Amino acid sequence: MKFEETFSEFLQKEQERLMDKCTHVEYKRLKKVLKSCRNCRAVISATDGEEEASKDQPCECQSTCQLRDQEFFSELMKEASEIAGCFSSRVRHLLHLHIASGMQKYLQQFVHCFKNDEQAMVEEGRVLIEYATMNAIAIRKILKKYDKIHSSDNGKHFKSKMRAEHLDFLQSPWFIELGAFYLNLDGPDGGGEIKELLFYFSCDLNATPPIMTMTLSDSTKLDYDLTCAVCLETVFNPYALTCGHLFCKSCACSAASVMICQGLKAATPESKCPVCRETGVYEKAVHMLELDLLVKRRCKDYWKERMAAERVEMVKQTKEFWDLQTKYIVGYG
Repeated sequence: MKFEETFSEFLQKEQERLMDKCTHVEYKRLKKVLKSCRNCRAVISATDGEEEASKDQPCECQSTCQLRDQEFFSELMKEASEIAGCFSSRVRHLLHLHIASGMQKYLQQFVHCFKNDEQAMVEEGRVLIEYATMNAIAIRKILKKYDKIHSSDNGKHFKSKMRAEHLDFLQSPWFIELGAFYLNLDGPDGGGEIKELLFYFSCDLNATPPIMTMTLSDSTKLDYDLTCAVCLETVFNPYALTCGHLFCKSCACSAASVMICQGLKAATPESKCPVCRETGVYEKAVHMLELDLLVKRRCKDYWKERMAAERVEMVKQTKEFWDLQTKYIVGYG
């Protein structure tokens, strides 16, 4: 079955799931745009075959093609942005329900008496995985088709631009969180009741480096490195900066020159990511609670050791802070 037919069936299912309010890649329409480019290119090739000198002459419809390309990429960028936003907001809501605390937790336990909310969350997660992967494959195929028709690398450059603007939703920290969510439901040893749903994710926290692997519906595999780039250990109490890089909370706080108890929101806008040196990446950092729970369950001794070390460091930093404040107030030091 051709991908266009597969994608059409997917869109039909999305309407039945009430996901039609979310943006999708306009694959058919974009393909028609490329078809018009192909027809234009065929006319030019035929003309070049008749007049050899025409190779150095500009195409008569060059301005039209440039305008069409501009609309093509701007529309695709807009769709990718909306897909990434829809995906992250839906995953955030789903995981918030799973890791609820306080009154919300008791309310969910009460609701659980009347319906299987865990199964509903599993199904919602599966829908979101399919939503993101199908749209990602559509973008990849349409860009590949663009480069083939135009004999250019503009499609590859566009993908790089998407990564630079953090719109590659398959590399989103929310995808890692969704994978950890499934693995946590599967149990500490991966022997839970939803084994048949884990085609998409697997992980090996004892590997070097520790990785989570995601398998797309077309058998493409994506590996996510779960190593903190500062301490070079498996991430503990992990945060993902808006640039996409993962760090332990204590390591990220150290890089941003703030105390652990203050948190990453206390970082200044000028603070840079230790890896890519991008600024302004701390304020909206994602606290990856599902991933932390996964590490806690599958690497118990390591997690306890890191927790004890972080508490000691937090007490030390707090003591030093108040000692400085006391010296400042008293007026000596």
